[in-house]
Amino acid sequence: MLVLSLFPGIGLLDRGFEDAGFCVVRGPDLIFGGDIRRFRVPAGRFEGIIGGPPCQDFSKARRSAQTGEGGEMLREFVRVVDEAKPQWWLAENVPGVPDIRIEGYSWQRLDLNAAEFGHDQRRLRHVQFGSLDGAPLRIDRRKTPASNATVLANDDRPLAEMAVLQGLPPDFDIPAFTRGALARAIGNGVPYGMAYALAQAVRNRAPGVTLCACSCGRPVTGRRVYYSGACRKRVFDRRRRFVEHPLLDMFRPC
Repeated sequence: MLVLSLFPGIGLLDRGFEDAGFCVVRGPDLIFGGDIRRFRVPAGRFEGIIGGPPCQDFSKARRSAQTGEGGEMLREFVRVVDEAKPQWWLAENVPGVPDIRIEGYSWQRLDLNAAEFGHDQRRLRHVQFGSLDGAPLRIDRRKTPASNATVLANDDRPLAEMAVLQGLPPDFDIPAFTRGALARAIGNGVPYGMAYALAQAVRNRAPGVTLCACSCGRPVTGRRVYYSGACRKRVFDRRRRFVEHPLLDMFRPC
């Protein structure tokens, strides 16, 4: 099961997929001087594509004006999927990211909390998934109390504490990185437990499963539309606060 990883960073998402049995090939990354805009990939070589395009333009924690790079990198992600023609793709980002819809692929949107996957932090991450066969991701969640707030790229906690909260060993280090660069790399990563759960969901997905209409990834049975009252409220709140995003039309199908 060969998987191409785009925008891999320090490879937290990759680790989850590798430990679930996938063979992950690392694509170009700015950390090591790569540039996805120069990257080309042959069709039919990869079963899946995973990646976390830069999220700063879509983040609520952003402290500066949008650069436009966020939208450009999403378009590059779509371009690579179009070129590679994998069986499925998975993109991780912040909840404010526009919909990524790719012609020929199904589409699923999930909001996931790190506390639901064994992490002692309340980090909300966003995942979009598409496949040629239309089989969705069914996510197993085991929410536990979390005493720590979200780990951020500009976090000022000790590096060892940040690493543990993200599922890394406390002595994790990349010697060539400055303290600030390493903190950003750790903070930008997908919590390991979440990455592993996503990889397992990709492996175990099956057609014919009916999921909650709020896109939480939980199965529903009978005539139920929502898994819980909280799911119904999530859909209502999402519709109420929806406004046209200037980048949305880039990813909507014609």
